[in-house]
Amino acid sequence: MPEKDSLHSTLRERIVEHAFVGDALRLLWRNGVVDVEVLRSEFDAHGYDLVMTQGRVVRHIQFKTGTSKKPGDVSVSLALAEKPSGCVIWIRVNEHLEMGPFFWFGGPPGERLPLIDDCEIPLRAAHNKAGVRPPRRNHRLVSGRRFEELQTMAEVLTRLFGKADRGT
Repeated sequence: MPEKDSLHSTLRERIVEHAFVGDALRLLWRNGVVDVEVLRSEFDAHGYDLVMTQGRVVRHIQFKTGTSKKPGDVSVSLALAEKPSGCVIWIRVNEHLEMGPFFWFGGPPGERLPLIDDCEIPLRAAHNKAGVRPPRRNHRLVSGRRFEELQTMAEVLTRLFGKADRGT
């Protein structure tokens, strides 16, 4: 992994988030869908990065990015699991921040995340004063095998908002 990826991972995730929103809105626009809202979370205290609505569907979305072929285990907030239609989108990016494929963890519109209560409790990234990494009790470690691979933005939009003619 290039040094800038690890040193500037927050910037990388923000760029990918902006590009994702732009690509999603552009595809929706091309397909005549204009009843879309995007709301950004000021900070990630409730398990999501942004909210997208289309019609009556409200999606709380947690973005994750990585350069590996598939996601490994992903820390998911229990708060996100409480949101109606919460989901996680793991996006593979290359060194030029080109996106794809996408990996989806969530239910159909209107349904909560699949059950994660039985998943392992992850440890915090930082050590405490005693040198111990305490557990993140409000998170669960979801196996990357539970994520569904999606090749196109149209497939992602179908998972987010349901069946519609979204193009390619």
